[in-house]
Amino acid sequence: MSGDSPRRLDFRVAGALAGQRLDKALCGLLPGLSRAAVQRAITAGACRIDGMPVSTASLKLRAGQEVVLALPDTANELRAEEEAVDILWQDEHLLLCNKPAGLTVHPCPSCPENTLVQRLLHHFPRLREQEGLRPGVVHRLDKDTSGLLLVALDEPTRLRMSEAFARREVRKEYLALVQGVPPQTGTCREPLGRHPTAKIKMAVVPENRGGKAAHSDWRVLWSSPRKDFSLVAVRIHTGRTHQIRVHMAHVGHPLLGDALYAPAPVAARAPRQMLHAWHISFCHPLSGEELEFFCPPPDDMVRTILDNSSRMQRLVITGNPGCGKSTLTRALEEAGLPAVSADALVAQLYAAGGEMADYLGRRFGDRLLEEDGSVCKSALLDAMQQDPGLRREVEQMVHTLVRDAILSFWDRAEAQGRACAVAEIPLYFECGWHKAGGLPGALSLTVRCPREIRLQRIMATRGWSEEKAATLEAWQWPAERKEAASDLVLDNAGTPADLRARVPALLEQLAALRQKAREDILRQVTACWQAR
Repeated sequence: MSGDSPRRLDFRVAGALAGQRLDKALCGLLPGLSRAAVQRAITAGACRIDGMPVSTASLKLRAGQEVVLALPDTANELRAEEEAVDILWQDEHLLLCNKPAGLTVHPCPSCPENTLVQRLLHHFPRLREQEGLRPGVVHRLDKDTSGLLLVALDEPTRLRMSEAFARREVRKEYLALVQGVPPQTGTCREPLGRHPTAKIKMAVVPENRGGKAAHSDWRVLWSSPRKDFSLVAVRIHTGRTHQIRVHMAHVGHPLLGDALYAPAPVAARAPRQMLHAWHISFCHPLSGEELEFFCPPPDDMVRTILDNSSRMQRLVITGNPGCGKSTLTRALEEAGLPAVSADALVAQLYAAGGEMADYLGRRFGDRLLEEDGSVCKSALLDAMQQDPGLRREVEQMVHTLVRDAILSFWDRAEAQGRACAVAEIPLYFECGWHKAGGLPGALSLTVRCPREIRLQRIMATRGWSEEKAATLEAWQWPAERKEAASDLVLDNAGTPADLRARVPALLEQLAALRQKAREDILRQVTACWQAR
């Protein structure tokens, strides 16, 4: 027997080889090749006996025959590429790498170059001893999926690991960012097959129509503060194409960034499908050692979590009459923050043609209106003092309309990419807007000022009587209660100039709070994969 190269074999049939099947004899002489690979080579005409081509793998050999096998050197057609590969672990037979998103595992018609296999060939030339365009590949990851990928460095190991995957002896778990909040744990066993109309997609397909059994289990690790997306760990018991992406979309929680299976708004939330193979465990095919590996997600997945969790800072400025909240709001607006005033919104409602002016005119005629059709505030105040029921009715209507307007204002500012937007709301706590169902996620700041100074201010600037000031003060929470309920308190016992001088420090404090919120989220999600 002679061998000119790992891809060519010449021998004369003698001894135990006589009477054997052609494919079996060749496998025995070439332990690095699978029997299926040998059979394909024979069928393709790569084998000659006594100079004549043969294509029957089951042919029985006779003593004295000259056999030549010249394998097509398909693996050598691959061009090694000198690019880095993130190797996490390796021994003589296996290696485990961390595949980046955007890298195809092996060459294919749509991606003949710049693949992981071609990079591996540069670092591990012995992979050329394996057949085909996928040397070493025992399982795959989608191009835009990152994470752990196991590679066999020789053909016997590849065969054993492929069998282990087929027997479902390899445990694989992925991290995924999905829309919404799924049940804490769940299972999807829907069979999968080719989409009936879109060739590049998979779909849930009944088994009697060609679907193959598929099984995915998930558990929720973390959900965003707004409960609009979640980090989940998904274990796959089968390895169907796009399995996690199709199963999670099927149960109503598609992956962020998945342009193939998620609605456009969900796909737009991330630069790629947010899927990372983070955990693998298996029995070493030669040593029998139980091995387990983890790999945290890449930076783009962490950034997606932070970017989608970081809501615009919604600052509410409140306080009792005369505290200086309007002055502070104007100063923040002059510093570049978008701002809105609840009092200004109420003024619009009370103006001629405003919703409240129209309503009060229909109910009371001209009794509570000025000549121009706007609400007469003094007449309305007198009416509400005499009729608590009317006061509650008017307050409820006004509060609902103002709340909706403030939410719309904040939404517009957030859509413009603003980091912070301000709403001055004197009755923020009295309306219950600090509670669930009010103004969710708002940061409250109470402007603090001694009562005697506040009374002096409003009597001097607004012309209020002491009785009117006391009445409006009584309709609000005591200043001490507001301060205790607030996230922030800003002292304002001085002049308007003193208050404006404190704005730069306040802006720095707000920026620090935004940064802390991002850091808190980062700690929460990092703990999910560090805890294991």
